[in-house]
Amino acid sequence: MKSQINIMRQLQELVLTRDEHHQTGDGTHLDALNKAIDGMQAKLESDTAGLYARLYKKSHIVLAAMSNGCCSVCGMQVPIAQSQQVRIGQHLVTCSSCGRILFADDADAAHNVAGRPDRDEVKTGISRFSAEELMIADLEAKTREEAIAELAKAMEDHHFISNADSLVSAAMDREAVLSTAMDGVAFPHVRGVEGGGLTLAMGVSKKGVDWAGEKVGIVFLSAIPVAVSAFYLRLMAGLAQSFSKKESRDAVLSAKTPADLWKALVKATRHAVK
Repeated sequence: MKSQINIMRQLQELVLTRDEHHQTGDGTHLDALNKAIDGMQAKLESDTAGLYARLYKKSHIVLAAMSNGCCSVCGMQVPIAQSQQVRIGQHLVTCSSCGRILFADDADAAHNVAGRPDRDEVKTGISRFSAEELMIADLEAKTREEAIAELAKAMEDHHFISNADSLVSAAMDREAVLSTAMDGVAFPHVRGVEGGGLTLAMGVSKKGVDWAGEKVGIVFLSAIPVAVSAFYLRLMAGLAQSFSKKESRDAVLSAKTPADLWKALVKATRHAVK
């Protein structure tokens, strides 16, 4: 049954990638994504395929990691007997609250470890997801993996996530499905980073980073809990809208310090990211 869960995890990632492409892409990769999705669905056993199809009608988030004994999507505590079944992986176990198929959290995967914000601290706009310390005004990277690694290290160094290496590996796996670069801006990301909210780091390269043959000057790395995958699509669309404007791109590319870059990002996204 673990193999069926792994197939469904890959299938869910492909579906969410297609959702992203509907939001921000030009449609050129939809046929390839649909073919890959059909091929993955064909690998499901009949009973599993039926359950997947029923859950998919309700939400494209069909599976949820069991993190710290809870469903990572709805937060419901999983009974001890069921949690043991999830870890063994011999049978499909669904959350008694939201109905999603549960799978065991990967202990070595990156987790969000940022502390809870002060209750009196009200954050709005892009500051809900990022901070000045997650800005890199002059990326040293020449390749996309190096750029992702620099940003992941900033997340780890400033105690936003654990295990930067795991984050890099997962982000590169996602890039292998479909490049996240478009018009000089890249949006590498990892879904399933549980333990906190969505976290966003940003870096700029004056010389440009080779992103699978495309030159990229602006890179956003996101660590996304599965529960907010739908919201991430709106954030990504807002960022794409903001940086489709030449003046916004020029402002961040000319930033000399993390403080300058942060100010430019806040200004560029003040209307598109709420």
